[in-house]
Amino acid sequence: MAVEVSDVPEAKRYQARVDGESKVAGVAEYIRTSELVAFVHTEVTPEYEGRGVGSALARTALDEARAANLRVLATCPFFSGWIARHPEYQDLLYRSRSKVSD
Repeated sequence: MAVEVSDVPEAKRYQARVDGESKVAGVAEYIRTSELVAFVHTEVTPEYEGRGVGSALARTALDEARAANLRVLATCPFFSGWIARHPEYQDLLYRSRSKVSD
């Protein structure tokens, strides 16, 4: 099964298609600024769950964030969990630099 992922900026989401089908198998919605991309929702259609579509969405989106030198805020539970299981992407995570005052 070949999963093809593409960014659709006008829809603010990545879309996955399987084996050249026109039907969208999954999406990863985001909010992007010049410095940060927040992944807010990921959904895979039921017939494609457990077949690597979500992982393909995450990997492609995170690779593109890295290439664009963007920090990542993973508010979506799927992205948060996926990054936790793939330490090679943890350096992308946005970390607040606020100081706690006494």
